[in-house]
Amino acid sequence: MKPVTGYTRGGTAPGDRATDRPATALSATMPAVNAEQAGDTPGGGGDDPAVAAAPARTRTLPKPASTPEREEVRRLLREYAAHRDPAVRERLVELNSDLVRFIARRFANRGEPLEDIEQVGFLGLIQAIERFDPSLENEFSTFATPTIMGEIRRHFRDRSWSIRVPRRLQENYTRAMRAQEQLSQELGRQPSVAEIAARLGLETDEVLAALEVSPAQHTVSLDATRPGRDEEEGSELGERLGQEDDNLERVEMKALIEQAMAHLSPRERQIMLLRFVDQLPQTEVAKRLGISQMHVSRLQRAALERMRREFPEPPPV
Repeated sequence: MKPVTGYTRGGTAPGDRATDRPATALSATMPAVNAEQAGDTPGGGGDDPAVAAAPARTRTLPKPASTPEREEVRRLLREYAAHRDPAVRERLVELNSDLVRFIARRFANRGEPLEDIEQVGFLGLIQAIERFDPSLENEFSTFATPTIMGEIRRHFRDRSWSIRVPRRLQENYTRAMRAQEQLSQELGRQPSVAEIAARLGLETDEVLAALEVSPAQHTVSLDATRPGRDEEEGSELGERLGQEDDNLERVEMKALIEQAMAHLSPRERQIMLLRFVDQLPQTEVAKRLGISQMHVSRLQRAALERMRREFPEPPPV
């Protein structure tokens, strides 16, 4: 299926949203694995683990890109960054279409045609192409994965807003927004979900569910002035809103990887940390552990497979 690259949601052109940052620097645990790191020996687990740890029900991974194809992607990304040629962008979309389809399948069976989900994913891919900095050493697939997933998640959230919201959720939303504003003034910063829940006497899950509602029928201009507590001084609503945390995707990925690594043996964890945190080649890992490189390769493949099985399903939207 050739992607409809002109597709936009709600009239928003690609690249107009807040930037989705790459989920690569998980230095505290294990960064997203790229195809070069896991592929320096035959069978060395050359899947891109930003998608490799997909749930078992969608374990048909996209075909790993060959070295010439990866080099072509890098060359085209440099060319597009320099000249913004639409034909170059179209070629980049074609080369990365398998990644989009793989991610889209994780969101199948949610009452939406898979083709529509893929089209939203291609929009995320285009945004990733627009934002990617080829001067960095990141693998493009590692950078693009959270952007594509974020675009699909936003798509489902946007569609859910047109559904009738239960009254209790509406009430909790109103209370949560009021508490958020009060706590922002008291603390001088954006309150956490836990702090809002404590103020309202609710569970954090209830607050999160309420904040997801965000009723579209009550729109307010960000330039509108809201009164202060003394009813004399006020501030614009936009000044009170916290900015989107660019590291949220990285935090989520780090937590999921830690959860999956908990199921590995001590030797497997050591190999994964040496390979993907210290970024050592398999030959060096073998020397440090006093085993053969082939043994390292087998243990690495087994560890990646176990992590894929233990990786949780995508959260319901």
